[in-house]
Amino acid sequence: MPRSTWKGFLRLSLVSVPVRAYTVSAAGGGVISLNQLHASCNSRIRYRKTCPIHGEVSNDEIVSGYQYAKDQYVVVDLDELDKLRSESDRSINIDAFIHPEAVDPIYFSGSAQYLAPDGPVGHKPYALLYRAMVEENLYCIAQVVMSGKEQLVLIRPVENLLCMMTLEYASRIRQPDEFASEVGGASFSAKELDLTRSLVQATVEEDFDVGRYQDLYTERMRQLVEAKIEGRDVVAPPAEEKQEVINLMDALRASIQRAKGREGAAAKTRPKTVGGQRPRKSTKRRKTG
Repeated sequence: MPRSTWKGFLRLSLVSVPVRAYTVSAAGGGVISLNQLHASCNSRIRYRKTCPIHGEVSNDEIVSGYQYAKDQYVVVDLDELDKLRSESDRSINIDAFIHPEAVDPIYFSGSAQYLAPDGPVGHKPYALLYRAMVEENLYCIAQVVMSGKEQLVLIRPVENLLCMMTLEYASRIRQPDEFASEVGGASFSAKELDLTRSLVQATVEEDFDVGRYQDLYTERMRQLVEAKIEGRDVVAPPAEEKQEVINLMDALRASIQRAKGREGAAAKTRPKTVGGQRPRKSTKRRKTG
């Protein structure tokens, strides 16, 4: 069982659910890390924290400070900041329930954690909240203090768990209208739009599985490292033949044909038909969030 990164309460009005938070990202995840070396001798580069007056200092001699004027700092102790927080600040406080499409993905910071009930006392209220969110097809917006900072989070039901995703505040996001001049005012014909829509429709994937995408960077890095260790030459794969594209219309037509070819190949791997008809896919909406 992974170690929890946070412990507290998930609060909805007067209801408090004891929960623990666990990071979604797997430790390591197969990622290959590189170290910086001195090119002449391959010795590892080391970083030392130094003071311009006293030279090198240890971590226990370092404090945090805020610069309020040039070369003027006030020392800030995060433990003192924690004393200013009320008991409610030590909880995930649900502000509102929203529809899944209400928050644009542009606000997702990429940080996510699973919330699990903390002990038997939390099982029932946790299950009730999860089921209510699934049945109503709703997510919720909440605020929580983590890592010494107030965080805005979105919580959604995922496979019998609640998943908490950190959001960026609107003030930290560049809005699309800042780049309006970059888009320009391109004009196009109805035929070009029809072909583009046909290409989009031909590329729709009904049973999308994110698991089929592999971390190619890590795999190539592993191959490179192994080749270096074994003293083998690194050989690039043969270059793909470039197709000549005469104009946009030709490119759209060629792309549609390619997409249809892939669809035909995929159809051969689908379940066999029964009585001349492919088994109908259930249209019942999943209720896992």
